[in-house]
Amino acid sequence: MATDWQLISFVKRSRYREQVLKALDKPKTPTQIKKEIKIDKAHITRALQSLMEKKLVVCHTPKARKYKIFERTNKGNNMVKGLA
Repeated sequence: MATDWQLISFVKRSRYREQVLKALDKPKTPTQIKKEIKIDKAHITRALQSLMEKKLVVCHTPKARKYKIFERTNKGNNMVKGLA
């Protein structure tokens, strides 16, 4: 797989995006991510939204009002390897 420098740059431009993407080593809720990386939930929500737009993260429960579960996609997993 070729390195997608534009996508790496997109993730690296925001420490929140990078931290959230790395924190999703298994399916988690925003609250679980917040407890782990200790940043404001609003930042986590925005980061998750932008990561979903780039297809790096998927929400398994998009219609749920509470306890939404997010997970990295294969593309997201490959991106984390590229960020290391």
